[in-house]
Amino acid sequence: MGTAKMSGSCRRITLTCSCPSPSQPRRLGCRPFRSARVPFVATRKKVFATAIVFLLFAAMACSPASNEKGKGQVTLHLFTWSDYTEETAVKQFEERFGVKVASDTFGSNEELLAKLQGGASGYDVVVPSDYMVSILIKQGLLAEIDPAKIPNLAHVYKHLKGLYYDPQNTYSVPYLWGTTGIGYNADLVTPPPTSWKVLWDQRYKGKISLLNDEREVFGMALRAAGESLNATEPAKLDAAKARLMAQKPLVKTYTSENYDQLLVSGEVALAHGWSGTILRAAAERPSIKYVIPREGGTIWQDNLCVLTSSTHKDEAMAYINFLLEPKTAALITSKVKYASASEEARLFVPKEIAQNPAIYPPASVVARLEWIKDVGEAIKLYDRAWTELKVR
Repeated sequence: MGTAKMSGSCRRITLTCSCPSPSQPRRLGCRPFRSARVPFVATRKKVFATAIVFLLFAAMACSPASNEKGKGQVTLHLFTWSDYTEETAVKQFEERFGVKVASDTFGSNEELLAKLQGGASGYDVVVPSDYMVSILIKQGLLAEIDPAKIPNLAHVYKHLKGLYYDPQNTYSVPYLWGTTGIGYNADLVTPPPTSWKVLWDQRYKGKISLLNDEREVFGMALRAAGESLNATEPAKLDAAKARLMAQKPLVKTYTSENYDQLLVSGEVALAHGWSGTILRAAAERPSIKYVIPREGGTIWQDNLCVLTSSTHKDEAMAYINFLLEPKTAALITSKVKYASASEEARLFVPKEIAQNPAIYPPASVVARLEWIKDVGEAIKLYDRAWTELKVR
């Protein structure tokens, strides 16, 4: 996909195209990271216009539609998180339906939105999180789901249907869900942390990683102060920014991509991260633990959606239905360590997963979690504060 990168002064713009060539197999997708949205600024009209032209050409060149021209077979194109499916399941779908599955990955909901708004075309199925579904609906980017073509919707937990962002599940199908908390190395962090405030502990200077995600990072700072992670008041966001500015010298890196390996290697002792990613790290190094702080954190759900621009809607619906088959869903949960929205999938996962409270948190924990929501025009305040945090 085409991306624009800015150097520090915002005067030099480097354009890159990171999509695979048609001769290279596309990498199947997973949720390692969500990078933040950075507002685009150009200081000269000529540079701005040139950049827009290049971005449009890059998006077109990198779109799956451009790579599929001239080919006879149907290829279903996914735009999803990294490490978010299971290769055996994909092969089973391809063999059963005679449809190839190709996947590109994005690092954040904001990146997904920007790519779609920037002209990337040819994708059939996308995997946005809760609040981003509502934004994509408003943008007119999502096609209506045909429930008659997705009978496995019957397996989805009732409490995961009809959520605030799509009350009738007209445009989205629940896929995987999880939480955001703290991963820590018990050999390096004592006593076991119970509060977000440990991420401001001077003892761990240079041994802390935070997600590269503006809503998650500001949500963490807001919850640490007892505020809602969807706060829109300027004073509350300014206070959160001040806390994050004070914390910044302690932070080794802002990453949503490889913090699991940073924990495994011992490069960081504490990682603000997503439950499944931390649990995959724990499988490699048992001293790594996961905790949801007492102040509460984020609960999120990623969803399967079909784009209005898709030319393979029937195949897209078949793929979504396939992912919700209990045994298929169990394969995926067993790999990615995120709970499937399919209730019956829990019957087919290993016992250590089915009974793991970090994957299937009890009601008492869920009660102190909060959904990230579309904050409307207040997103500009988040964007500005995030940019100031990252550039200073």
